[in-house]
Amino acid sequence: MPFASHIPEMAAPNLTSARHGGIGLAAAAHLLVEVAPYPGMDAGDLIELFWNDCYVASHVLTDACVGEPVRLRVPESFVVNGPAHAHYRIMQVGRRPALSASASAQVKLDCPGGQPPPLCNDENQHLAQAVLPGTICRQGVNPGQVKRGVPLTIQPYLNMAEGDAITVRWGDVRMDLPPVATEGVGRPVQVWIPPSVILEAGEDLRLEVTYCILDRVGNNSRWAPPRMLRIGGNLLTGQAMTPSMHISKS
Repeated sequence: MPFASHIPEMAAPNLTSARHGGIGLAAAAHLLVEVAPYPGMDAGDLIELFWNDCYVASHVLTDACVGEPVRLRVPESFVVNGPAHAHYRIMQVGRRPALSASASAQVKLDCPGGQPPPLCNDENQHLAQAVLPGTICRQGVNPGQVKRGVPLTIQPYLNMAEGDAITVRWGDVRMDLPPVATEGVGRPVQVWIPPSVILEAGEDLRLEVTYCILDRVGNNSRWAPPRMLRIGGNLLTGQAMTPSMHISKS
């Protein structure tokens, strides 16, 4: 059989599991590449899939496949950190093999804060506790601090990256922070807990303060070990919410 041309003739495959042009840990475990219907598609065609120019899978078309997208799985062992590309080759009886263009993605298997704990454990011991002023840690939040709000710091963590989305949980109230900017990588994240969040969470002698991180490709850190605070004593009401934050009950 003649060799395939090096000039792509088919459309690039679709990396159905990619998120924002990247592939995370969960997607890598079940990575599918989709080949769209192509001109001359026929039963008996052989589709060969290549990942980073290595053959990884193939599929022979049946009558039921003709005119439908075909999905092939990339074995997890082939998916490693770094840039990656996929293409396929069509083998048809009586025709020369045809190559597709390549689809590219960035593979990121490093989770924020390091590898997450097992599913049965929602706490990531690799993440540091949220940092609050020492007087608040010792004595709790008083009514005057409720009126002003409370500063909180998240220390730099392993595998910190641009686009990381951090969620702070103050008791039962969650607050989504703006994504980490390029210049913020490797630096502490300064957070201001507004009065509205403190009031919504209410009084609690053992209120949990924690956070988690979701990176651009869907890797989740799970929750950092919580810091316990005492919140009580005539909490004020009627404080305005900070407009730049999205707040929701968990």
